[in-house]
Amino acid sequence: MSRRSRSRTRRRNRGRFGPLFKLLCVLAVVVALTGGATVFFRVETVTVTGNQRYTQEEIIAASGIQMGDNLYALNKVRIDRKIRTQLPYVGELSINRALPSTILINVTEWEAVAQVAVPDPEQAAAAQEDLTGGQEGAEPVPLAQEPWLISVRGKLLEQAPADSQAIVVTGLTAIAPQAGEMLRVPEGEATRLEALTALLQAVEEADLFDQVAQIRLETTRLTLRYAGRFDVKMRLNADFDYNIRLMQAVREQMEGKYGPEAAGSIDLTQEKHEAVYSPAKPEN
Repeated sequence: MSRRSRSRTRRRNRGRFGPLFKLLCVLAVVVALTGGATVFFRVETVTVTGNQRYTQEEIIAASGIQMGDNLYALNKVRIDRKIRTQLPYVGELSINRALPSTILINVTEWEAVAQVAVPDPEQAAAAQEDLTGGQEGAEPVPLAQEPWLISVRGKLLEQAPADSQAIVVTGLTAIAPQAGEMLRVPEGEATRLEALTALLQAVEEADLFDQVAQIRLETTRLTLRYAGRFDVKMRLNADFDYNIRLMQAVREQMEGKYGPEAAGSIDLTQEKHEAVYSPAKPEN
């Protein structure tokens, strides 16, 4: 073979194996970087911020993070789920890495804003029929036997102590309540639960939790006990932000007209978003 032919063969070989060589180089770099991350980026510090109810040690223990864990092998979704499940009052949660060896956990804790009362026997029986489909001999579904505290979005926090000042909620039947889970109710009460969480968020936005004592949920409407002197009726599908503002406006008007001790009912279920006020009957 001539020298020119051998030269052409070598060039063809280099052209044929060039892309493979580049790919092998890239893979080698990836392996080296991965190996470096595994060896060098180890958890040495976990910092917790935003916590009040729970200690840093409790949150770290719930996370399952161990000193020496690989910083990049940690599953943040799994850690998030563990913390929220084991520590029910944890609401918002963020988990971040700070190189070379720190995990940063920031939490926002829920407040217990309402307590779901134990259903009366008639309501509990109706719930059982809803849950079992009315089948005779069906295994009864466990229902709440104690009032439960919930967050503004309906997360179950713990059984309500006897001295709880949280808003008392009636008209819901809690199914097998467990701290850290969301409140579950029979299908027939789903609209009531949706209305409750929307109303609680509106009350939170207006900063009125200390002025609401009770919420009674019914089939198509609810009644809110406001300022200790007003029973306010609203539809379950109402614009609660608007209704709260209207409720406050009616209170101001009635107190201006009848004095600071004005009391009665405010009906916001009327058409055209009108409010009807009925003064309380004087006690004999």
